[in-house]
Amino acid sequence: MGEVVTGEMAADYTIYEAEAGENIDASGCIDGSGNIDASGCIDGSGNIDANGNMTGREKDNKKESRGISGSTLKLIAVVTMLIDHVAASILAQIIFMNPANYTNEGLKNTPIVVVYVIMRCIGRIAFPIYIFLLLEGFRYTRNRWRYLGRLVLFALISEIPFDMALAAEKKALVAGHVLEFGYQNVFFTLAIGLLTITLMDKVWKCKCKIYIRLLVDGVIVLGGMALASLLCTDYDSAGVLAIVAAYALRRWRILQMAGLCIPLICSGPIEAVALLDVLPVSFYDGRRGWNLKWIFYAFYPVHLLILGIIRWRMLL
Repeated sequence: MGEVVTGEMAADYTIYEAEAGENIDASGCIDGSGNIDASGCIDGSGNIDANGNMTGREKDNKKESRGISGSTLKLIAVVTMLIDHVAASILAQIIFMNPANYTNEGLKNTPIVVVYVIMRCIGRIAFPIYIFLLLEGFRYTRNRWRYLGRLVLFALISEIPFDMALAAEKKALVAGHVLEFGYQNVFFTLAIGLLTITLMDKVWKCKCKIYIRLLVDGVIVLGGMALASLLCTDYDSAGVLAIVAAYALRRWRILQMAGLCIPLICSGPIEAVALLDVLPVSFYDGRRGWNLKWIFYAFYPVHLLILGIIRWRMLL
């Protein structure tokens, strides 16, 4: 992966697009498994009666919902991402302003360097959670192509703030060059990953022999990884492969989280910290939580812009 956790994610970080009520038929009623009909009532299998009161099943679900919602997972990802980015953008500048913190061989074991390393380790938690939420969005969104369009839009919006905060070289930033193409933000990685699994899903639903589907899906995965590598996106091809692993293991949540971490760990041992994500995700109870989708989307470019301005001022 890239040095930066974006995972950033703002993606749904950022990324969670779950939509309700997908079982409504043409008349607005439910077919037996569903939710609310045109009058706001349930046909006997649902949650709310004609008076707007919860039925037994909904009461049981509410009583049993003691886990972690999607919005809580997003908050965990956002906070850990912010900690990582503060270290990568601000603390790194402070460290290299003092020669006592480093040598030609690398960083010394000074207190500020220890804090820096700890903050970067905490940041490894963010990206796998964003991948998990991306898969939840992939599963529940009503329009995957529109979902992909949002990721691409915010990838473009976030690129200059990302470069200012994390990617631009010191001399270039001081000279006012705030856009560079050597390293792209994590929204690009998430978008490529979403495109990859969307195409894989379409191929897998085709009525052709299984070996043909596996072969085509393999080509799609290699294409997605190559595109991420070509664009030099955050987490590079390992990030796309992690998203594919999460898609392949989506029926087994703990195995999914452990499996998606393998490509990340192969890209850098520090990513092993991401295995801690198994714990909060195992408590995820399927609830969407607070409807703060656009706040999570906007947080990514906004916080990077603020950090980028601070970094720019420090370098002047």
